Amino acid sequence: MASEATATETVPSEPQARHIVYCGVCTLPPEYCEFGGTAKKCKDWLEKNHSDLHEKLYSEEAVAATLSTLSVDAQKRAAKDSQKKEAKAAAAEAKAAETKAQAQILIKRVERNKRKYVTAVSGLEAHGMDLKKVAKEWGKKFATGSSVTKTASGGEEVVVQGDNSDEIFDWVVDVAGVPEANVDCIEDKKKKGA
Repeated sequence: MASEATATETVPSEPQARHIVYCGVCTLPPEYCEFGGTAKKCKDWLEKNHSDLHEKLYSEEAVAATLSTLSVDAQKRAAKDSQKKEAKAAAAEAKAAETKAQAQILIKRVERNKRKYVTAVSGLEAHGMDLKKVAKEWGKKFATGSSVTKTASGGEEVVVQGDNSDEIFDWVVDVAGVPEANVDCIEDKKKKGA
């Protein structure tokens, strides 16, 4: 009876949960990063954060073992596909950097009533900012209401109550790291209805 009691104590009655590592770049498990579009960034992230798993997946022995199971034709196709993927990823990265460099952020001060203003900021998403998080941060920073609204052209903008255009300009340049040349301040007056 004593042996039965120790046997039931050591064997868990339910299966234990597995700890799975997810890539910080593409959010896939590292074994599947090659199927995302950012294999090089994923590989660098894995080497930096989980060197043991990187060694297991990308060491010379692991790559050689994986390639040895393929036929000669399949090896050639795999090499050609990897070159295409690398070239495509590099081109996409260059294009994203170019569009980010050219993207403009517009800070508009719009008059609501005689001395009441709202500040509307558009173009933040092109610089990789999450509009809801930015709106929440600005609402706390300026102690005003702030929200994300849709524009007539189909885009989205952050609307902050009050005239905070100068402070927002400083935040965008200092905190977000956007060059001053890419930020424009505009004063806009609402037209009175006839």
